[in-house]
Amino acid sequence: MLSYVNIFSKDVVKLSGFYRDVFGFTEIEEIRSPIFVGLRTGQSNLGFNAQDAYDLLQLSEFKDPTGVNFLLNFDVESVEDVDRMTPLAVELGARLIKPPYKTYYNWYQSVLLDPEENVFRINKML
Repeated sequence: MLSYVNIFSKDVVKLSGFYRDVFGFTEIEEIRSPIFVGLRTGQSNLGFNAQDAYDLLQLSEFKDPTGVNFLLNFDVESVEDVDRMTPLAVELGARLIKPPYKTYYNWYQSVLLDPEENVFRINKML
């Protein structure tokens, strides 16, 4: 079982709040710290680590990554959810890269960058 996907973040409160507000996730308040916020997403959790976590995890040499290093995928219940959540994400600070479309592999999805320029998709398998 995948327990957490963690994102290194410049502002853990703001970025976790973005994902909470777009997707309706709930915070796991009992594990919050000054450098970490966790969200319940369903089967796994999403964690947000402050920049201090690089040093804590002995990852200092990787502290300034560039480019896209991962892609988060969020599955939703319907095509209408993709259409509703995409502009909501933009309103809350995301940048739309590719508006909702039907893929060649029969999914309906949009591609966005969150407020810290991490790429994510909102998906519905058709």
